[in-house]
Amino acid sequence: MTSTSEAPGAAGEPAGAGGPGAAGEPGAANGTPLKRALGPKLLILFVIGDILGTGIYATTGKVAGKVGGALWLPFAIGFVVALLTAASYVELVGKYPKAAGAALYTQRAFKVPFLTFIIAFMVMCSGLSSASAAARAFSGDYLAEFTDAVPPTLVAILFVVALAALNLRGVSESVKTNVVLTLVELTGLAIILAIGAYAVFTGGGEPARLGEFQASGTGYALLTSVLGATALGFFAFVGFEDSVNMAEETKDPERTFPKAIFIGVAVTGTVYVLVALVSSLLVDYTTLRDSSGPLLEVVKAGGVDFPPKLFALIALFAVTNSALINIMMASRLCYGMANERILPRAMGRVLSGRRTPVVGIVFVSLLAIGLVATGEIEGLGDTTAFLLLCVFAVVNIAVLVLRKDRVAHRHFRTPTALPVLGAITALVLASPLADRPADVYIRAGVLLLIGIGLWAINKAVMRARNES
Repeated sequence: MTSTSEAPGAAGEPAGAGGPGAAGEPGAANGTPLKRALGPKLLILFVIGDILGTGIYATTGKVAGKVGGALWLPFAIGFVVALLTAASYVELVGKYPKAAGAALYTQRAFKVPFLTFIIAFMVMCSGLSSASAAARAFSGDYLAEFTDAVPPTLVAILFVVALAALNLRGVSESVKTNVVLTLVELTGLAIILAIGAYAVFTGGGEPARLGEFQASGTGYALLTSVLGATALGFFAFVGFEDSVNMAEETKDPERTFPKAIFIGVAVTGTVYVLVALVSSLLVDYTTLRDSSGPLLEVVKAGGVDFPPKLFALIALFAVTNSALINIMMASRLCYGMANERILPRAMGRVLSGRRTPVVGIVFVSLLAIGLVATGEIEGLGDTTAFLLLCVFAVVNIAVLVLRKDRVAHRHFRTPTALPVLGAITALVLASPLADRPADVYIRAGVLLLIGIGLWAINKAVMRARNES
């Protein structure tokens, strides 16, 4: 539902919220120097394409390795958790249609610059670890269907460079490419569902697997197994939160975002649960666990004469889409943080003519190249999910705190129970109950230490400028 605010929300505006787009600057009429190129249909496809990709195409087998044949359960739970947090994002982007996303909401709610920076840094790192996972997936078993002559790390690096070049051309080109890739990856998942339907109607598959759990012994072991699988599987749902960073490039964002985010999460969640059911029905969880191209195993086991190479090509397009969107979103986050004075203003520099955030794109692409060598698909995916679950807990609390902040325009308002449940579920999945490997916490800890170091450097530079 919607609500009408009673007073302007100027009070508590984060430092630099005006940023570029103030009177006399390009794009002042729209309140942003960025080009508003996204309508409702493009945004819906953008959200779906942002969520779909590496998670379902590459980590399904790793989720199966944690939970067993009941592969569908973690995806069903993740679907619910994603909807809870998506409702909070929809309310917040309607109130504050700016590119900074979670960083903006955190600053408005808590007004603690250090916390704002850490949240923004965690979001950016989650996007980059996700893009790195996609780059690794691109150079894995799906590509091996065609060639294994080129070193995987080199393939991943060249992959990131190519996507950075596409992002520099412009948001319109990037989003149109996203639409094409989204349709391709949806086709790949439709093929999996068609193979599953054929297997069911012809009596194939092993329905008994759907109720089998890998964990044995106590109920606690089963609980941690399911939570661990759900936490990793949640990587497949991340992406809807990135779309709010496109608020300044979306036409009428207050009206467009609610429909786009809810439709996007609903479509992808339904597809994920069905794909998980088909995967477990046709392939033993140990086979899925040992493959970095698990859906290719489903195609080969489906009893349908579908060319594996063609499906591998579709999968390569799917993980390309994931990396493209994550690099795009991370660069927009840099742009938003620069306008909020959280990062140096130079990070908000826009390429003349193309009107794309050139410095942000180059910066995040270099970081993504560095992250490619830090872990395998499962570790990078789990790191992405862990970082975002921490951010989601804060965002769900922020939406409640910000109920006291009124704005002058109508916007979606989520029922209070949803952000409460969203915060609780995010904290549970981010906790040690989820039984994730220690390297995930180590990687996240190192990233946070880097963030704290950058915060100290940026603060010292700003102090020196103020004193000069």
